[in-house]
Amino acid sequence: MVGIDVGGTKTHLRALTGGTVLADHVRPSSGWRPYDPVAAAGWLAALLAEALPKGTRPSALAVGAHACETARQCAQISTALQLHFDAPALVMGDAELLVPAAGLDKGVGLVAGTGSVAVGRFADGTPVQVGGWGALLGDEGGAAGVVREAVRAVWAAHDRGEEPDALALGLLAAFDVPEVPALGAALESVTAPSAEWGRHAPAVFAAAEAGSPLARTVIAEAGRALAALVERLAARGVVVDDVVVAGSTVLSQPPLYDAFVSALEESVPTARPRPLRAPPVEGAVAMARSLL
Repeated sequence: MVGIDVGGTKTHLRALTGGTVLADHVRPSSGWRPYDPVAAAGWLAALLAEALPKGTRPSALAVGAHACETARQCAQISTALQLHFDAPALVMGDAELLVPAAGLDKGVGLVAGTGSVAVGRFADGTPVQVGGWGALLGDEGGAAGVVREAVRAVWAAHDRGEEPDALALGLLAAFDVPEVPALGAALESVTAPSAEWGRHAPAVFAAAEAGSPLARTVIAEAGRALAALVERLAARGVVVDDVVVAGSTVLSQPPLYDAFVSALEESVPTARPRPLRAPPVEGAVAMARSLL
């Protein structure tokens, strides 16, 4: 059984035979092209050849893939994998790994790392995803979205004639620009907004800890935005009793997690948030096991 978690930054492969781990392999996700099914399948096949012991082939493969956003797209990659080996294969969005990784049969998976997204399933098993949409238009509550909204808050304060506070000063230092108006050009000049903006998120949380009301408001709104993803799934008929939460930003920043939990208690009182303690690849292994 082979489970693979292809994240936005790193990829984790775990292979087992029975209860014995044959491979536990982590590498960068560079080169992952989910919108080209043939290229994506070739990338996964190369990863298998790199990670598995020589002469070993998968009996079942499950992949949770970053930026695999529709059932059609995931199915195309799964079909293309059959060009490389003849074994059952299942490809899904990486957020769909969270619920099985937590040992649950149903629930919502919520990720807030560099970006943000929530996934669940309708009663008939059809997957549904809300959020995402990238750093420019969405990903509220993820690191990139937090930075984007923090810059907007600093601009608004500047337009009101306020002196730069800890948030403004932190962002100026993070982006290495001399004044608030220059933050716009700094954001626009990067080639990979999600990663480049997201890496400056610690400056926002540091400013909040230093007492910046602007930063605290940004974090509170980010928590409400994450809760709104779960609320959106509930409104569409998805069972949201258990919400498995993962992602480097929300789990490493208690103020954001607390803001999310507080907002969720108000918007979806029946939902039970639970941080994911196992690596998401465990969900891929569980899904691979279900194929056998």
